[in-house]
Amino acid sequence: MNAGFWIRLGASLLDGLIVGVPLAILSYSITGGYGKEYVTDLLSFLYTLLLPVFWDGYTIGKRCVGIRIVKLDGSPPTIGTMLLRQVAAGLIYGFTFGIAAIISAIMVGVREDKRSIHDFIAGTEVVYA
Repeated sequence: MNAGFWIRLGASLLDGLIVGVPLAILSYSITGGYGKEYVTDLLSFLYTLLLPVFWDGYTIGKRCVGIRIVKLDGSPPTIGTMLLRQVAAGLIYGFTFGIAAIISAIMVGVREDKRSIHDFIAGTEVVYA
């Protein structure tokens, strides 16, 4: 069964708390100050790119709430799949100044298959584990 908006939002919030805050502290200690968010951005990108590949489609937040990313055939995502998913999302959502991100959230909320724009591009879905 595909995971909907609220459970996915909960997983993202947990990732932000469990991983994002420590990454910000680590970034601050590496760079010596605020205003150099590129280290946090890079570490966050690598986290969302690599962890699902090596951990069967899970991030820490997704594991906590019992959902995971899979390819449409049910197999775990590959590095290519996750790279396409992350880069496509970043570019599309950035170029549209966030409008596509709002549309994506609405898609997850109202579509029967609960897939967002970046899920369609990468051929993935988020399902209950």
